[in-house]
Amino acid sequence: MRKTTFSSLFFAFLASVSLATNAAPAVKPEVSTPIAVQMTKAEQTGKVNLNSADAETLRRDLFGIGAAKARAIIAYRESNGPFTAVDELLEVKGIGKSLLEKNRDRLEVN
Repeated sequence: MRKTTFSSLFFAFLASVSLATNAAPAVKPEVSTPIAVQMTKAEQTGKVNLNSADAETLRRDLFGIGAAKARAIIAYRESNGPFTAVDELLEVKGIGKSLLEKNRDRLEVN
């Protein structure tokens, strides 16, 4: 009697699990966009003009530039006048050679 009851309960459990997995909708995992694709999207939008871009544009379109560095770029531009070359960005506090090289293709001065 015990063996039959146990077998029936076990079978009912397996049937429930089987039905539940087949009836449940498949959940698609969220796929994060790779950096390379993000870089391509940034390149499609065009270059960032150092002399006219606002802080939000600098932060959004340039890699490694947060709100503080974007404000520093604008402060430098306001105190020293417009940028004459992309390399002049090295004079802004917090901008180094590696950061400039990451963004060189996205920058322009007009």
